[in-house]
Amino acid sequence: MKKPVIICIDDEQAVLESLKVELKKALGDQYLIETAEGGEDALELFSDLLEDEYEVALVLSDYIMPDIKGDELLKRFHQMSPKTLKIMLTGQADLEAVSNAIRYAKLYRYLPKPWQPEDLKLTVVEAVHSYLQDQKLDEQNSKLLEMNKDLEIANRKQSVLIESLIETEERYRSIFENALEGIFQITPEGSYLSANNALAQIYGYGSAEELIEAIANISTQLYVDGDRYQQFTSLMEKHGQLSRFESQVYRRDGRIIWISEDARCVVDANGALLYYQGFVQDITERKQAEAERERFTNELYQLNQDLEKALDSELDLSVAASRFVPHQFLSFLGYDSLVDVKLGDSIQYEMSILFADIRDFTALSETMTPEDNFKFINGYLSRMEPAIIEYGGFIDKYIGDAIMALFGGGADDAVKAGISMLNRLSEYNKTRQRPERPPLKIGIGINTGDLILGTVGGESRMDGTVISDAVNLASRLEELTKNYGVSLLISHYTFEKLENPNDYAFRFIDRVKVKGKSSVVTVFEIFDADPPELLQGKLMTKAKFEEAMFFFSQGDFQDAAKLFRDCLTQNPQDKVAQIYLERSLGKG
Repeated sequence: MKKPVIICIDDEQAVLESLKVELKKALGDQYLIETAEGGEDALELFSDLLEDEYEVALVLSDYIMPDIKGDELLKRFHQMSPKTLKIMLTGQADLEAVSNAIRYAKLYRYLPKPWQPEDLKLTVVEAVHSYLQDQKLDEQNSKLLEMNKDLEIANRKQSVLIESLIETEERYRSIFENALEGIFQITPEGSYLSANNALAQIYGYGSAEELIEAIANISTQLYVDGDRYQQFTSLMEKHGQLSRFESQVYRRDGRIIWISEDARCVVDANGALLYYQGFVQDITERKQAEAERERFTNELYQLNQDLEKALDSELDLSVAASRFVPHQFLSFLGYDSLVDVKLGDSIQYEMSILFADIRDFTALSETMTPEDNFKFINGYLSRMEPAIIEYGGFIDKYIGDAIMALFGGGADDAVKAGISMLNRLSEYNKTRQRPERPPLKIGIGINTGDLILGTVGGESRMDGTVISDAVNLASRLEELTKNYGVSLLISHYTFEKLENPNDYAFRFIDRVKVKGKSSVVTVFEIFDADPPELLQGKLMTKAKFEEAMFFFSQGDFQDAAKLFRDCLTQNPQDKVAQIYLERSLGKG
């Protein structure tokens, strides 16, 4: 069976590569991901795929392209394949273009550029799930019709339910696809600057002018929940845009309806907020149709227990959730599915913890736009993640540009992953040789010890986490890489767990006292991933360096300084030797 296809269209190759990487993360190998760098190429690709009997499940298209605008391109796709779902990515599309895409191409959703990675992933998963759900529902209806030939009394009841379900689905699609969108511009204080007649009709007014004159305060006169407009403005201030913001509102006649809003901030040349603008859809009948369809579907499932339960919704949820809660985390807790996890579940386990952080990221990020910042971070993280997975680790969390990863297989896995990350960074830096793209430096700290994996939170929101002093020590080691000008430090706890330490290029660096603890931690440098010249220099001076460290620890600073000076003569780039030379001279 041929895999369904997802097509990404943009005139920027970097955007296509980013989309392809994020879709691969979100969907794995279940779909073929095809790309096109323009509208004409996309139409030819789309036609070839249909001719070869591929199912095109989803199209993601940029709006501004040199040959065909995004809304026109999606309209032509819809004429060729009405069931294909369409998402438009836009940083410059006006309201008319988005409205045209909704009206003529049955746009599933539009995402402003730059998009939030989580929003993109969840939107694509939701769209694919909706596509598969409709596809499976059609298949099940066909099976039910075949089964009805052999049924007698139950046959009549099933036939009525199936017909009702089909009628409900057709009514739902008609309402959703043909709904007229309301367009608005409102002040941050909650009064209308402008509105179209479609919006006035949704709210029960005769004209846009009548609506604007009647509603002076949206917060108190429109929303059923008085705090809803405050929630709207808070999300806008935080993200600059929102989508599918669903609320209950009062119509002019006092009747309560459901609406869905998509909006963005409009700012002046200095970045000051001018107003909000966006779209409104009346989704009242859609909400009712969804509830009605769910009721009929549940009855059908009860009468036909041999059919798949709820279209494998739990499996789909688990696949989507695994991108937020790693499967390895669930395995350590003894579960196969996120659904089974309960608040307070925990287990104690010896693991190696890896912290990695970009040096001087704050200064670097200040030179980039928000969009470039996200592209940069995602580009960097996408290169680091495979090194962790390759050696059996999993990422516990991203902290801005920092990575926290856990390894349960052994300390060697964590150390090898750290070395691999540095080697991958070295390859990546070969593409960053221009002034506006300086090479990156990162620091990595690794510690091994007992920790507690478990879930924390409340009834409505919980999260997986790890608790241990071992985690804090790993973070501290990463910070120490900055002080010593090295790339990778490990604790003696990790060193002692290595199967054969001599497999690595290492040397003793320091003994440090951890904050809040009386014990002293021995710190080692792993320098396998250093540049060749520096690596050879450290190996050549290792015996002399360790002898100098012994003299330093015994308080013989004069002999230590002499040996550190000899190390620097042979290896001038050795920052640790330089630091200890200065310390020896200061104490001598």
